[in-house]
Amino acid sequence: MTGNPVNCTVKSPVALQIGDVVSDSFHPGVYITDIVLGEPVNIQEILFKNYYTAYLTVRVLKKEVGSEEAPAKWVTCLRNHCLMANPHTEEGSQDYFSLYRQQMLTQPDNVTTVRLILRQPSSVWLNFNLEEIKIYPVMNEDSERDVPSWLSSITPAEEPLDMNGLPDPDAVSSSIQQMWALTEIMQSSQSSASIGRFDVDGCYDINLLSYT
Repeated sequence: MTGNPVNCTVKSPVALQIGDVVSDSFHPGVYITDIVLGEPVNIQEILFKNYYTAYLTVRVLKKEVGSEEAPAKWVTCLRNHCLMANPHTEEGSQDYFSLYRQQMLTQPDNVTTVRLILRQPSSVWLNFNLEEIKIYPVMNEDSERDVPSWLSSITPAEEPLDMNGLPDPDAVSSSIQQMWALTEIMQSSQSSASIGRFDVDGCYDINLLSYT
């Protein structure tokens, strides 16, 4: 990528965890990292090095152009982007990735904050995050020259659905994560021993057998 990255502050990751954070040792499957930009930016590229993150969702806080009094809104630019082909193996776990504006569901313009939602469903890895995060702005109107040729043929993403009247996506995501974690705990505690249809204490009960 040509040009210099924008000035930004990468905050420490915050884990979504169930129960008492102090006493519980449950391994969190989701981290949220906020990146605060020094001024509103039209984003061209987000570059980072992966560290065992399996899926990535990108949300941005953007101001509406031409409306200074309107409050900034959170919008989803990328949803569950796969960084590791298999969450349980090493492939892609420490690779460099670039996310371009042409890949995003909505144009990341006038952005003041970028929120990265990191997800790792596998319990194999003790920690996961993103490192060396850099954000590059749009340098000129003809931004196609700044991206690989294979991206120029990508069909524009579908417009996001109208979310008016629906529950807050962040709250729904948090609830789903909690239900997923509880399901995993319940499944791991269930016995996997199978019971034979006519098996009684390792023997067959003659009264349960039928003859033809």
